[in-house]
Amino acid sequence: MVVYYRPDTLAEALALRAKADLTVLSGGTDVYPAKAARAGWGDMAHTDVLDISAVAGLKGIVEQAACWRLGALTTWTDLIEADLPPLFAGYQRAAREIGGVQIQNCGTLVGNICTASPAGDGAPNLLALEAEVELASLGGTRRVEMADFIDGYRHTACRSDEIVTAIRIPKRARRARGHFRKLGARKYLVISIAIVAAVIETDAAGTIAACRLAVGACSAVPLRLTALEAALTGVPLATAGARVTDQHLSALSPIDDIRASAAYRRAAALALTRDLLADLADAQPGRAA
Repeated sequence: MVVYYRPDTLAEALALRAKADLTVLSGGTDVYPAKAARAGWGDMAHTDVLDISAVAGLKGIVEQAACWRLGALTTWTDLIEADLPPLFAGYQRAAREIGGVQIQNCGTLVGNICTASPAGDGAPNLLALEAEVELASLGGTRRVEMADFIDGYRHTACRSDEIVTAIRIPKRARRARGHFRKLGARKYLVISIAIVAAVIETDAAGTIAACRLAVGACSAVPLRLTALEAALTGVPLATAGARVTDQHLSALSPIDDIRASAAYRRAAALALTRDLLADLADAQPGRAA
C-alpha cells in the first residue's frame, strides 16, 4: 500500500523527505502517467508519495533585485499569464505549447525539469536564461546552475533529502529577448522531436552583444550550443541565421526512435535554429514584419 503525505509547511516536507524514499509530487502530470505506463508492462513497484502542493510559500513569480524567483508550485498557466519582459518570451511560448489547458493549469515549471526528460520543453529555455535551481534540505539551501542540474538521462543533481523550491532567473543589463521553436508530429499534445530555445541580447544597432542557444530532444540532456554562441557574438542579428552550419551542432547526439531518426533530428535542429534567429531578426524594433 502506498503511503501518501501532504504536509502544509516546508519544514515538515523536508523532515519527511530526509527520513524516507519518497516520490515528490505537485501537479502530477508526469508522475501518474509514468506509473500507469509501468503498470501496463507489469511493473507494480512504487514508492510512497510526498505531495507538496499544499506547502505555503512555494507558488508564484516574484521580481527581486537581481532576479525573478519562480516558486516550485508555479504552473505553466501562471507563467503564461505573468507580466514579464521580452527576456521570458521564449519560455512563455513554450508554456503555451505544452499539453492542453488542463496540463498547463496543473503542471509545474519545476516538475518539468525534475522529470529530466530529454524532450522536456522547459529545460532548454532555462539553459538559455542561465537559470539557477534552488534546492532545500534540513541542512540548508543551495543553488545549482541549470547547466548542472540535469546531469543524465532522467536524472538530476537533486539529492534524496532535497526538494527543489524555486527557479531563479537573473536580470540582464542589456535588452534581451527570448524565443522558442519546437518540432513535433503536431503542434500541441505531442512529445517534441527537436527543440531550440534562445536568449539574444543586442545593441542599439541590432548587433548581437551576447547570445545563449540551447537544444533539447537531440541528446541525453539538453545542451547549450556554445560554439554557435561564440560565432554569433558581434554579428548583426539580421544575418545571424544564415551563418548557422552543421558544425555548430556537432555536440548533439540524437538517437533513432519511433518519433524520428537521428539524422532527421539533427536536420530539424539546424532548421529550427535558423528559423528562430530569423524570427528574432524580424521582431527587432523598426524592422518591417
